[in-house]
Amino acid sequence: MRSFGDKEPLVKTLSRYVRVVRCEHCFLLFEELGKTDKWLQCLEVFRWMQKQRWYIADNGVYSKLITVMGKKGRTRMAMWLFSEMRNSGCRPDSSVYNALITAHLHSRDKAKALDKALGYFNKMKGIERCKPNVVTYNILLRAFAQARNVDQVNALFKDLAESSIAPDIYTFNGVMDAYGKKGMIREMESVLSRMKSNQCKPDIITFNVLIDSYGKKQEFDKMEQVFKSLLRSKEKPTLPTFNSMIINYGKARLKERAENIFKKMTDMKYTPSFITYESLIMMYGFCDSVSWAREIFDEIVDSGKEMKVSTLNVMLEVYCRNGLPMEADRLFDKANNIGVIPDSSTYKLLYKAYTKADMKDLVQKLVKEMEKDGIVPNKRFFLEALEAFGSLPASPDSVRATRSGRPETNAKTEVKVIN
Repeated sequence: MRSFGDKEPLVKTLSRYVRVVRCEHCFLLFEELGKTDKWLQCLEVFRWMQKQRWYIADNGVYSKLITVMGKKGRTRMAMWLFSEMRNSGCRPDSSVYNALITAHLHSRDKAKALDKALGYFNKMKGIERCKPNVVTYNILLRAFAQARNVDQVNALFKDLAESSIAPDIYTFNGVMDAYGKKGMIREMESVLSRMKSNQCKPDIITFNVLIDSYGKKQEFDKMEQVFKSLLRSKEKPTLPTFNSMIINYGKARLKERAENIFKKMTDMKYTPSFITYESLIMMYGFCDSVSWAREIFDEIVDSGKEMKVSTLNVMLEVYCRNGLPMEADRLFDKANNIGVIPDSSTYKLLYKAYTKADMKDLVQKLVKEMEKDGIVPNKRFFLEALEAFGSLPASPDSVRATRSGRPETNAKTEVKVIN
């Protein structure tokens, strides 16, 4: 990968130096190109392969390409590859359909994606060589768990139990996660017991699901018991383990316990990530310790490391949650100076806070900033503020009708680690 880069087209390099590409090498190449967002080069390499004498159409190659396209949100391209595969004489198998389901689940319209996934799942049942396997069930269980659709998780889990397929650790984790997200602790514990009876040993995902689920329900005795079991096991805690405990202690206003977990984490030589610091900021916000939250935020700014918009949003949310809209406005004004560009989530949380506080001047100022930055709210954005604010300060028509290219993000995103 390093030898060609931008100096010479990849296909030209392959033509000059490569006689045969083995499937496993092909998979590695597609994987690396996908990681570096060079999905178009994947197709160029694939076209180059098809022209070689040694090339034989292979399901594995198509599955890998479909997966790469799905991860990059190129669902139509994944569909085209599926059609291309069938036209080449290859017969789809379970792995190809699993890749296709995964590709759809990466699309933005999650409701439509889940419907599509179920459609393929039912289609697979009617094709002998494409029968759903445990990977199929695990993909769907995880997807519906994330969508908090417990009914569909139950249906899939029951369907699996009635089949000859044996569930594995990923299956049980997916079902427990679904119950945990909905606060259904008894059902989650029932699946845990079933997992143990199947001689399935818990992994770090199991521990994290249990810790997070108990923490959200504020069943801290059980959460701490699971944490102790984790420390005694062969598994090792991960940053999400600590982040979850910090934020859940914070929601219960148990500041000292949250601080002790952070100390435990650093004593165990873990390097906090941005998400860890965001969790601490939120924790102090829940515990009415705004000045401590700001101290952590300022330390991140002074560290010289890249500042994430998610971190800015968390600090702004702490100010708004604690009835300090003017402080939030002052920080918002400084965003560009600290190297952060606000996104639509930033504007949304400030808009709600300002309207709730009946700060008409701040609302008007915010709307002007939205217009300047090309942030285009939909009708729901404005309507959500009606109950807190007598009349809209601006109509959706007053903002440019062209949508900005900035995607809306959650307050918590995947972030880099502070060294």
